[in-house]
Amino acid sequence: PYQCSHCEKVFPQNNALIRHLRTHTGEKPYQCSHCHKAFSVKSNLLSHMRTHTGEKPYQCSQCNKAFFLKKNLLSHHRTHSGEKPYQCSQCNKAFSQNIALIVHLRTHTGDKPYQC
Repeated sequence: PYQCSHCEKVFPQNNALIRHLRTHTGEKPYQCSHCHKAFSVKSNLLSHMRTHTGEKPYQCSQCNKAFFLKKNLLSHHRTHSGEKPYQCSQCNKAFSQNIALIVHLRTHTGDKPYQC
């Protein structure tokens, strides 16, 4: 096992430790050739590149809508299935998207993070 010298977290492989160390050092060795935005993980750069190329490789089998990121397709699937995995702990209202729950929680807290 490989252990982080900063937080003592343990990793099964050295490359996983190296990736983790970047959370402490802030190192971002992967840079976009179009806009120069930098990333600590190569897969994040590859996903980002799709914003420049327009590639949307993840397509919904029900309505053919396409997405840049797989997680967005998985989230979209809930619009078809009706699944609502995000539930309010105050009133039990359920939501298909986490962001909708976050916004809803403000109705209980009175939090208004934006100015008019």
